[in-house]
Amino acid sequence: MTGAALLVLLAAEGVTILSLRQLITPHFFIGMLLLGPVALKAGSTIYRFARYYTGSAPYRRKGPPAPLLRLLGPVVIASTAGVFGTGIALAVTGPAGRQPWLFLHKASFVIWFCAMTIHVLAYLPRLPRLLASEARGSAAAESSGQPGRDYAGRATAVLGGRGLRLALLVASLVAGLVIAVLTVHLAAPWHFGGPR
Repeated sequence: MTGAALLVLLAAEGVTILSLRQLITPHFFIGMLLLGPVALKAGSTIYRFARYYTGSAPYRRKGPPAPLLRLLGPVVIASTAGVFGTGIALAVTGPAGRQPWLFLHKASFVIWFCAMTIHVLAYLPRLPRLLASEARGSAAAESSGQPGRDYAGRATAVLGGRGLRLALLVASLVAGLVIAVLTVHLAAPWHFGGPR
């Protein structure tokens, strides 16, 4: 669910890049809104990583990602932190203090975009099954008697806690919305001295 929400929000953020001068305020707003769900996704990924490598049986049964995705994981996390960290720095310092933050923001975005393209293409085919499984609920996967039969069923059976996952996603979106509303005024100086 978090990944699907992020795909929609990141696509909206991508649209703002096409005409950044005119869409700088939505770019700031969506970027700040993304902080909540991005933190949730990074936290859940790091949690799964830790549970797998500390030997938790359900996480060991689910297994690790494919080797390429395991290698790509740290790049995705680090470049995501780079894009959002430099974006926050740009918001706080404003156009007058944009160097070196603007260069670092663009550079980390290029790395992030390449890594995320591979990541999304690898997981996108599974997304409909995972969302359908989530919509049915963990009880449906467990009552089938074969929770490990397909990837979506295994994920639901292993991770469980559908209500908790939904609550965390909603809370992350609300937190992001609060941050976005409280910081959107930081976009104003960029209308006059924005990116070139």
